[in-house]
Formats: sequence, C-alpha cells, structure tokens
Amino acid sequence: MSSFSPLDPLLHSQLRLAVVSLLIGLEEAEFTFLKEETQSTAGNLSVQLDKLEKAGYISIEKSFRGKRPLTTCKITPKGVDAFETYVENLKKYIE
Repeated sequence: MSSFSPLDPLLHSQLRLAVVSLLIGLEEAEFTFLKEETQSTAGNLSVQLDKLEKAGYISIEKSFRGKRPLTTCKITPKGVDAFETYVENLKKYIE
C-alpha cells in the first residue's frame, strides 16, 4: 500500500476548491462570475476568498467600473502549486 500524502485543508473545502479550479484556467475572474459559477452567496464567497488571499493562493484587486465596485481575483504561482499538489495527492487516494 502506498503512503497517502495529506490533502491541503485549505483546498479541501468545496467552495475554495471550486474557486481555485475556476481560476486555474483563467487569467482572472470577477467576483460576480465566481459567485454565479459556484452558486454561493456573496457573504460566503467573500469569506472564502479572504482565506485564499491570506494563504497567498489568490490575489484580489478592488476597483470601480463606473460607479460600481469591481472585485477581480487571480490565482498566484503559490496557488497554482498548491492546486497541482492537491490534485496529485488526491490521485494517490483514488489509485
């Protein structure tokens, strides 16, 4: 039996994993896009994005489009590495 590597608890959350999975294939994504795609509430998504940003997995830029606030998220190199490691470790559980 092979040894199991621990799964990153930050990415093991369904919503955080969904966000990182979306961002891995995009240059950037707006908050509203992430909210619609993950079918989460604005409050819950905000909390989870904050956790990902504090871990260095994503960067968040706040600006305005006209008079409306605009929040844009990007995955960082650290986030890409964490996601790739998570997927590789998860594969060991499945094999």
